[in-house]
Amino acid sequence: MLTSRTFVKRTRAGAVVKVVREHYLRDDIACGAAACRLCTGSGSGSAPGLEARPSGPASSLCPGPHFLLPDTNLILHQIDILEDPVIKNVIVLQTVLQEVRHRSAPVYKRIRDMIQNPEKHFYSFTNEHHRETYIEQNRGETSNDRNDRAIRVAVKWYNEHLKKIEDEEKIQVILLTNDRTNKEKALEEGITAYTCEEYIKSLTANPELVDRLACVSDEGKEIEGGKVIFPEHIPLSKLQQGIKSGIYLQGTYRANRENYLEATVWVHGDAEENKEIIIQGLKHLNRAIHEDVVAVELLAKDEWVAPSSVVLQDDGQNEEDIENEDEKENILKTSVNKDMLRPTGRVVGIIKRNWRPYCGMLSKSQIKEARRHLFTPADRRIPRIRIETRQADTLEGQRIIVAIDGWPRNSRYPNGHFVKNLGSAGDKETETEVLLLEHDVPHQAFSQAVLSFLPKMPWSITEEDMKHREDLRHLSVCSVDPPGCTDIDDALHFREIGNGNLEVGVHIADVSHFIRPGNALDEESVKRGTTVYLCEKRIDMVPELLSSNLCSLRSNVDRLAFSCIWEMNHKAEILKTKFTKSIINSKASLTYAEAQMRIDSATMNDDITVSLRGLNKLAKILKKKRIDNGALTLASPEVRFHMDSETHDPIDLQTKELKETNSMVEEFMLLANISVAQKIYDEFPEFALLRKHPAPPPSNYDILVKAAKSKAIIPDFFVSFFLSFQNLEIKTDSAKALAESLDKAESPTFPYLNTLLRILTTRCMMQAVYFCSGMDNDFHHYGLASPIYTHFTSPIRRYADIIVHRLLAVAIGADSTYPELTDKHKLAEMCKNLNYRHKMAQYAQRASVAFHTQLFFKTKGVVNEDAYILFVRKNAIVVLIPKYGLEGTVFFEEKDKPTPKLEYNSEVPSLTVEDTTFHVFDKVKVNITLDDSNIQHQKMRMVLVEPKVRPKILRTILSFSNVKKSSCGKME
Repeated sequence: MLTSRTFVKRTRAGAVVKVVREHYLRDDIACGAAACRLCTGSGSGSAPGLEARPSGPASSLCPGPHFLLPDTNLILHQIDILEDPVIKNVIVLQTVLQEVRHRSAPVYKRIRDMIQNPEKHFYSFTNEHHRETYIEQNRGETSNDRNDRAIRVAVKWYNEHLKKIEDEEKIQVILLTNDRTNKEKALEEGITAYTCEEYIKSLTANPELVDRLACVSDEGKEIEGGKVIFPEHIPLSKLQQGIKSGIYLQGTYRANRENYLEATVWVHGDAEENKEIIIQGLKHLNRAIHEDVVAVELLAKDEWVAPSSVVLQDDGQNEEDIENEDEKENILKTSVNKDMLRPTGRVVGIIKRNWRPYCGMLSKSQIKEARRHLFTPADRRIPRIRIETRQADTLEGQRIIVAIDGWPRNSRYPNGHFVKNLGSAGDKETETEVLLLEHDVPHQAFSQAVLSFLPKMPWSITEEDMKHREDLRHLSVCSVDPPGCTDIDDALHFREIGNGNLEVGVHIADVSHFIRPGNALDEESVKRGTTVYLCEKRIDMVPELLSSNLCSLRSNVDRLAFSCIWEMNHKAEILKTKFTKSIINSKASLTYAEAQMRIDSATMNDDITVSLRGLNKLAKILKKKRIDNGALTLASPEVRFHMDSETHDPIDLQTKELKETNSMVEEFMLLANISVAQKIYDEFPEFALLRKHPAPPPSNYDILVKAAKSKAIIPDFFVSFFLSFQNLEIKTDSAKALAESLDKAESPTFPYLNTLLRILTTRCMMQAVYFCSGMDNDFHHYGLASPIYTHFTSPIRRYADIIVHRLLAVAIGADSTYPELTDKHKLAEMCKNLNYRHKMAQYAQRASVAFHTQLFFKTKGVVNEDAYILFVRKNAIVVLIPKYGLEGTVFFEEKDKPTPKLEYNSEVPSLTVEDTTFHVFDKVKVNITLDDSNIQHQKMRMVLVEPKVRPKILRTILSFSNVKKSSCGKME
């Protein structure tokens, strides 16, 4: 059966065209009920389908067997309820699915996953193509009203259809809706309908489900009542008009981790002016939550403020204590230099909420038998959330997940509901789960659908595999990796060739041979984007059979590779470049230390050792060329944990030591990435997946330049001793100027100064990002001083490299292309996801290091260590402890203790406490302990040991005395 609709529309060019839409209807679409003999084997619903005898929970409202049919808003707002294992046998209409897909991609994905889960018995019914359930939109009827009517028609059809099942007890279909009007019309039409709350409360055997109900009324509006705290949000239609006319600016809201009363809004668009807007104060923040897309109104210039240097945490228990907030806001209002003022605004409306489920802990109410409690998220950028629960005693001390439902104007905190209990706080497995969830790292086991695309074992290389491949098994190839590495992406070879030149090869695992475009394995890999390395576990991007076996370039086994081979002269100048798919057999899998030992050994002269020495010699030349071109050599404190073999707790912690072999491998990986980038761009100028590192804006370097200057400001009688600091100037006009000034910033009396400057320079850098060449004009990689760059060398752990392999394979005729590979818009979307996944992986790794650092210090007790000041704040200093690569904050304001006299100088970053002045890079001694008073936000507590805060004259005499002793010791 066919229905059609004809209408005319005007194109962008102004032409009028006639459009005919044909809509096909069928009468053989299955209802999905397993007991239905009328539909068996027919139609096109989605498997697995509804149970023959619904086995859902017993309901006091409808004790008989029944299926549930939710409307759109119920799925959007009560998805957590539907995900509970108790809820089964749910019919999801095509009408509803289409609306959900349009309104919320995350919820759409979750409901699709439920439909695919055979244990849930959710069934997707294509009512829009069923002859008896499709309806036309009436004249004057809104799309929303038409869809509500379509839902009711489908419920009526189902109930009539299921009556035909020959069974003693008939199955009923119940409409679940929180829309009052829809429910009233359903009841008028003889349909059994309940709100979600009514139905869930009727499940007397499952009272815990009530806690998971989202806090919305029957009309989907936030529950309000009481004193108004926040300004009203401007409606979306007016916001859009205001943005168009330039009254408001649209941007992404970024909450401040260190100060809950401050945020920045990164304005969307190309305009450089007012790119970043500061928001200060509770009312100006106006209920925006981290990562929301908001509309901002700029304040008058005389109301602009400078970024606050105060550290403020929301640690109050009283959610209505607004007067206390006013006091804290007054702390932010201090006089500053006009040059430090930044564009300042206030949030006037929300364009898009980007809420997600949040991990954290319950702060149980002090009121006996209270049902309302505050939830404190693990992420300090998220405000506390008010929830109602009957399980407070059980949930206290547990890590839980909570979802936000809304934020009324009368509430200090948003409303939300309990979703899931993860386990006891402090438990290693629970905390790992929390950090993976908080950083949105996909870590579920690979599904059978994904695993079905893996090669069948035992696997071996076939004649078909050898097509378009070069056999390089005769070469002395070896790999050099960290100890314990099982996912070996890359291997190298070096040899002298007959004409006196040198041949160097970089051989990369041919992962794209095993992961073909568009299948479930490929889709899962692109979703994950990258492998995530935690302190004692690895979340693989691809299944272990590939990552640690078939793709890993282990020694003494044949492996498929993608090779980049150069012919070079002895000055490391490239004469020829060849790319080829290959088969290799690595002769040795070495660690960096083992490779270094071979290079340094006077007795070892085997092929692998000679090859390593040749590679190392060329690598040094390549590195010098890069640095001469302006490449930056930066630093960041990285640590390595030594784990107890039984408990897997950290027993030692030390900063990673880098050897020459680390640099050797890095140089050839960089060279391969640059060579491949140029090749794929030459072949596909519009579709090459590249990586760029934007130059930082000049303002990013302010902290670095001021820190360097502050180190040069020394009392007159110390001039001769600190003479080396007087010429300390950091130039930031270009990467080359920066690199040269960093190289010159040496001090014989302060050898760690250069490392500190490089660490601080790293903080000034922008994030490197993937992009599609057809969507951008700026390809330059600032840090590497390279005009073009990509990632080719780690396809086991980075999906970007798989795409680059596919592009290169097509470029050399070793594989065929496919539509998505040459669609720049799809590639650009993919790059956006990869950049996000890469960033989240970095954050997750840092969180894992922080957690294991806490475990380490838990058994250490009190430790005193040397530290260097990285930043000064108005009420604190941030220090780095080189021995542990640990960073922490020393506060000078503490609860229940008298506050010392504090003077902050923003021009030359310094903080004077009483009569002791602290500058960036000053050396101090701190006392380190684990502060576990707040089990959720355990942290390393640092207290200043040296210098003691003393009167100024006494401190000067003591300091001068120490300098004289030090000088005398040097001369002796």
